[in-house]
Amino acid sequence: DFVRSSELAFVVEPSDDIAVQEQPLILYCQVEGIQPITITWRKNGAMIVDSENAFMLANGSLYVSRFQRVREDGSSDEGEYDCMAQNHYGLVVSRKAKIQAATMSDFHIHPQSAVVEEGGVARFQCQIHGLPEPVILWHKNSMPVNTDNERYTLLPKGVLQITGLRAEDSGIFHCVATNIANVKFSREARLTVSGSHSSVYKDPMILVGPENLTLTVHQTAVLECIATGNPRPIVSWSRLDGRPIGVEGIQVLGTGNLMISDLTVQHSGIYVCAANRPGTRVRRTAQGSLVVQAPAEFVQHPQSISRPVGTTAIFTCVAQGEPPPQITWLRNGQILETSDHIKLKNNNSTLSIYGINQTDEAIYQCLAENSAGSTQASARLTVLWADGLPSPPQAVRAETVSATTIQVSWEKPLQNTKEIIGYVLHIRKAADPVEMEYQEAVSKSTFQQLVTDLEPSTSYSFYIKAYTSRGASKASEVMVVSTLGEVPAMPSLYIKVINSTAVQATWEPSIKLGQHEGFKLYYRKVHLSQYTGPVLLGSNVTAYNITHLDASVVYEVKLLAYNQHGDGDSTVRFVSLRETVERTVLNPPCDCMKDEQNNKTSTTGIIIGIHIGVTCIIFCILFLMFGYRGRLLMCKNVQEQLSTPQIPRSQRSAVLNGAARRDRDDRDLNGKQLDMNELERLFPGSPSQEQHDKGMTPAHSPPVPHDDTQISTLPMDEFSIIEEQPDPLPNAPRGGSPPALAPDYGPANEG
Repeated sequence: DFVRSSELAFVVEPSDDIAVQEQPLILYCQVEGIQPITITWRKNGAMIVDSENAFMLANGSLYVSRFQRVREDGSSDEGEYDCMAQNHYGLVVSRKAKIQAATMSDFHIHPQSAVVEEGGVARFQCQIHGLPEPVILWHKNSMPVNTDNERYTLLPKGVLQITGLRAEDSGIFHCVATNIANVKFSREARLTVSGSHSSVYKDPMILVGPENLTLTVHQTAVLECIATGNPRPIVSWSRLDGRPIGVEGIQVLGTGNLMISDLTVQHSGIYVCAANRPGTRVRRTAQGSLVVQAPAEFVQHPQSISRPVGTTAIFTCVAQGEPPPQITWLRNGQILETSDHIKLKNNNSTLSIYGINQTDEAIYQCLAENSAGSTQASARLTVLWADGLPSPPQAVRAETVSATTIQVSWEKPLQNTKEIIGYVLHIRKAADPVEMEYQEAVSKSTFQQLVTDLEPSTSYSFYIKAYTSRGASKASEVMVVSTLGEVPAMPSLYIKVINSTAVQATWEPSIKLGQHEGFKLYYRKVHLSQYTGPVLLGSNVTAYNITHLDASVVYEVKLLAYNQHGDGDSTVRFVSLRETVERTVLNPPCDCMKDEQNNKTSTTGIIIGIHIGVTCIIFCILFLMFGYRGRLLMCKNVQEQLSTPQIPRSQRSAVLNGAARRDRDDRDLNGKQLDMNELERLFPGSPSQEQHDKGMTPAHSPPVPHDDTQISTLPMDEFSIIEEQPDPLPNAPRGGSPPALAPDYGPANEG
């Protein structure tokens, strides 16, 4: 509580107000903090000097005796006012209060006379501008309109709606506008209700839809929507984005006007009014936008802090509002200017002060402002400083050692050196912001430090502080020195053989090459001492062809990068073209014309081969066909021999496909005869044919008509023709049936 009460802060700040002409005005300002506190006032940024018209009261408030919008000298009491409070620790400024004069203009919209049929809708409107917003009331026949009548709806913007008109609604109407500045009356308008209620169908029609509104949170919005039609349409509301309108704070005025109380930012959107014919999909729509603004308010206030000399102080101030507020920082009431050690980040939400010293001790204010209002918050920075701290280190020197190393040396402070526990070396690229600084700690007995891993050809700044258990000394003198330049690093080199007399050297420039101006390329035969080159190549070149080489020797290729500081180390590669020559001899290059001719010859050969093949196939088919026909003829001859032999039976040839023959052991028959049963089985009808030809009709077989074209139905592959010379059969019996032949199932001699 003591810390809070010791902070200089506002308890009451001036607020926006509307003043009445020639009336007194009081602007309040109350501050707490450590006394003594001085309060002053400003108007539009200029100091207000006490006068007969405006002076400060004992409690710090500002009193304006006779507020005037325009004075005789042309000045005005309207404007933006703020109060400033100051004590030993700093100064704070209040929020700006906007003061305006109460006014009222003439009516710029007057009610208009109308003739409406009974049961219809009548609407009167009058508009007038004023500060504060005038309150508009309606009179009918010089008497206030009865607002208890549910058919009469009065809207805040000066609109009177009358629904379900009746004859008694006829009369003379006018409106009265009132605020603290004045009272004014509009012109009169006559309403005439004619005829009786009509039953003729009329499409829904929206007479007046919602208008675009821009309001502030906690205000009330009225979206007008009045529709007519027969039957009377049903009015409904929705949001264009599909979100629900909700029910809290929502009210319907009259037959379709939407009123939203206690507005929030979430109520912003486009609202759609729809007039629907009952029981159908016939509808008419109108829409209007509602924008709800919110004054700036803090989500996170800056906090007062205490920091030792040389450290960093950070203040954070986060504000919200609609539209998003702009943030401005003040230091003891003045606009804060950024520098190398004062930085603003994150859209001015973060204030960082690096390497603070006693001059940074002040009150820092965050002002958040948008079109809906402004607010402020403050915090104090206390810089801790102890008596008896060491003086700054002396004789600081910085010397360049190499392209990446600088040596910094110093001497101990002149005063208060007994409590020193060490030194801190602060290092930063000269071109970098202060927040990029880094430190290296050094023991108290060391007075030099080798700073390594630096970048070539780069400027660095250095300063030293001596530290004790109670705090740090002030910073020493700042030294700025640059590192030496560095030659480029070795490039990567690759050699590719193109042919027997040429190679290609390629390389990949790397960031590690540094600031190089180009490349130098050398090459030589390995048995020679002198190089060919250098071939100077630009920094953007990454390949080079070496031609007119001797294929019988080995070459050495060397590449290096160079800059203004000299040549870098080289990369060496060896290459031989002998293998390429040998491969060429073993695998000579193709003769394209010869290959083309060979291809043509091969194609012709393929075509001829195809023709020969087709011809062979055709001959094979013909051969098979004629061979099959010959077999058929042979089969026919066999049948003729079997059916009508012209020789004696005893001399008949046995014709059987490897079937029954005379048993070779039965030599007493001295001949061979056919087994007629076997023939019947193999050649149905043939034995009968033979008997028919002789005029014989066996009892066991019916007569068969003679058919010279009858052939066997057996496949040709299942029999062969065997021709043998018959042995004479002496003493053959005359007449009667031939003797039965014993079947011989032995192998047949195939012919």
